[in-house]
Amino acid sequence: MLNRRTLIAAAAALAFSAGAAAAQDYKAKYPELTFAFIPAENATGVTERYAPLMAYLTKELGVPVTLRIANDYAAVIEGQRAGNIQLAYYGPAAFARALKTGAPVEAFAIEVNADGTKGYHSVLYVKKDSPYKTVEDLKGKNICLVDPNSTSGNNVPRYALSKMGIKPDEYFGKVVYAGSHENAVLGVQQGTCDAAFNWWNDDQESALRRMERKGMAKYDDYRIIYKSDLIVNSPYAYLATLPADLKAKIRDAFFSIEKNDKAAFDKIYEGKSQMWQPVDNEAYTPVVELITFVDNLRKQKN
Repeated sequence: MLNRRTLIAAAAALAFSAGAAAAQDYKAKYPELTFAFIPAENATGVTERYAPLMAYLTKELGVPVTLRIANDYAAVIEGQRAGNIQLAYYGPAAFARALKTGAPVEAFAIEVNADGTKGYHSVLYVKKDSPYKTVEDLKGKNICLVDPNSTSGNNVPRYALSKMGIKPDEYFGKVVYAGSHENAVLGVQQGTCDAAFNWWNDDQESALRRMERKGMAKYDDYRIIYKSDLIVNSPYAYLATLPADLKAKIRDAFFSIEKNDKAAFDKIYEGKSQMWQPVDNEAYTPVVELITFVDNLRKQKN
């Protein structure tokens, strides 16, 4: 005769068996996961920063998680559209572009600044000893942007310049896509450009501050002559088509990293950020509207 204890034990065994089967299902379909990153800095910097996270996720998810540094922002979008990239770190505009073009992506975690805010700015750097004080002073000069899908390095600048009545490709002597935030700063450092757009949280954290910590540049050698309104921070996203249990395990791994492997998190942000927080696609609706505006500017030009 079955008693209550036997029934509970049987139910528990069945639940365990179902859970184990589900885990085996996603491991069979995804024996390895690819985590791609936009080229915000040089490849060595990204690898060193994120290698501990890859090891942590490999342990937590039970399958190898491989780091891939994309050649450009568009490569991350196309990789997720094709299903070759299961996890990705985006800039806001690149993620908005993925949404706009129908890539099956879901944002699940957002970066949080040290002060608890969830946004950053686009700034325009010039050399400290240069004569330039305003954007207008740069007429006929060379400008470094980052990538066509960069938020702070292209889309926000083009939006802001349009509001000033400036058409960049006509107003400036040359508009250069540097490929990464670091390369844009180096363009100014080396004289290729007279000014460069870049990302900036505050005086304590920015692409330039990270470059300074790596010995690539000195923060005080530059001045900011333009700063945008606040931009929503960058998201981490996975394929919408991933199994629900795998997505749940990814979220759990991200949001429990503080207790499970805080050193891996600290390696990424060097103590300059708070822990990730949940986010969804709706948070990036204003950025979709922004890139739509910039797209329309391009159409008018053509």
